Amino acid sequence: MKKALLLLLLVPMVSFGQNIEYVNSKEHKLSGMPFSQATIVNGIIYLSGQIGEVNNVVVEGGIGPETKQALGNIKNILKDMEHSVEDIFKCTCMLSNIKDWPEMSKAYVEFFNREKLPARSAFAGSGLALGAKVEIECLALYKGIKINK
Repeated sequence: MKKALLLLLLVPMVSFGQNIEYVNSKEHKLSGMPFSQATIVNGIIYLSGQIGEVNNVVVEGGIGPETKQALGNIKNILKDMEHSVEDIFKCTCMLSNIKDWPEMSKAYVEFFNREKLPARSAFAGSGLALGAKVEIECLALYKGIKINK
């Protein structure tokens, strides 16, 4: 009973009439992408999945460089929100090929470069945007932001 009650308290819930803040940089708005870079609900930043791309072109070199670039894109979004990767507590990694898991994991650990890594899930699917090998979405703690509109 106590575990169930604790779990209910930890699960972010959107109540009727609650505000959801939508976060988008000027560049993202101009890109015409059909999603927000992030939303903020109940003290949690929900970052949209990022692939290892620059200007809609996937970086070369395979899963390692793509993972670093995807995480770099996440870092830049958080930086624009006056947050950092230290605020990330959960990541979901989607791979085009599960055989890339070890190399993706190596780049992931190197990027975070900290003892206490975020919780993480990883799975493979049948394809990702722009032919990417990895897409990463994150949850981060919200500490208040100044959005560059």
